[in-house]
Amino acid sequence: MNYDIKELKKSLIKVLEPKRYEHTIGVAYTAFAMALRFGADPEKALVAGLLHDCAKCYDNDKKFELCNKYGVKLTKVEIQNPFLIHAKLGSVMAKEKYGVKNKEILSAIKYHTTGKPNMNLLEKIIFSADYIEPNRKKILGLDQIREVIFDDLDMGIYIILENTLKHLNNKEMIIDSKSQKAYEFYKELIENRK
Repeated sequence: MNYDIKELKKSLIKVLEPKRYEHTIGVAYTAFAMALRFGADPEKALVAGLLHDCAKCYDNDKKFELCNKYGVKLTKVEIQNPFLIHAKLGSVMAKEKYGVKNKEILSAIKYHTTGKPNMNLLEKIIFSADYIEPNRKKILGLDQIREVIFDDLDMGIYIILENTLKHLNNKEMIIDSKSQKAYEFYKELIENRK
């Protein structure tokens, strides 16, 4: 595989706002550490972490334009909430703009915001690293999740999804069905352990 990490960073620093770039670096190195801990490929984790928000820099009109150009099918929820588009579009941009062909990396980017039921290990790592990286502003339950996640990845994901759904409900925001299904999957997984 052998990605040029320095070149990826150089490219990203040109297109991401400084705070977004800082977040991206935090996600990449958190994902790298998690990959070492859980036995995933650290290079894949690093690349997915670096590119997870590569489409976040575009304004909404540009996101829609690029989705149209690359044939990215959007759900009604994504059209109503364009902030969700960057994950799906980011997966395509990672392939088209940054030359990533690895399906695991592309899938981890695609589902890093909503999650999905029964995520593979790299998807779990990028989903979690995005939430717990060191630059993340304080959010409900963050300290607890950081304590749990390196011991019990599935429990950490369950708590992240539970907190995310509570937050969206409190703000009366629409919940993407993938997030709801992911929550139900991990809730059942955790409950079946008892």
